[in-house]
Amino acid sequence: QVQLVESGGGLVQPGGSLKLSCAASGFTFNNYAMKWYRQAPGKERELVATISSTSGSTTYADSVKGRFTISRDNAKKTVYLQMNSLEPEDTAAYYCNVRCSITTDCWGRGTQVTVSS
Repeated sequence: QVQLVESGGGLVQPGGSLKLSCAASGFTFNNYAMKWYRQAPGKERELVATISSTSGSTTYADSVKGRFTISRDNAKKTVYLQMNSLEPEDTAAYYCNVRCSITTDCWGRGTQVTVSS
């Protein structure tokens, strides 16, 4: 059974930093690309960052380029999202995602990030 457990969210002031973690289990982690999404109240879920199975390729939403970094540790079966220079617009629930079958996306429960002074 695929499980994704996010952690590391919280309240941070504008300009601050947070590092999110997503611990994975129930599948062969190092065979799969991993993604971070976010969803703000009243808005659609947005793809934030993607990392390939071998960490050789990463992509980012334009809104976070240069501020966020996705990484993974295949030995620990964990994917990370380092978020710097946080802005109030980054306030959202952040979700870890993996395409766990041809037709199915698997999700964690999310971790809340609030950027406010």
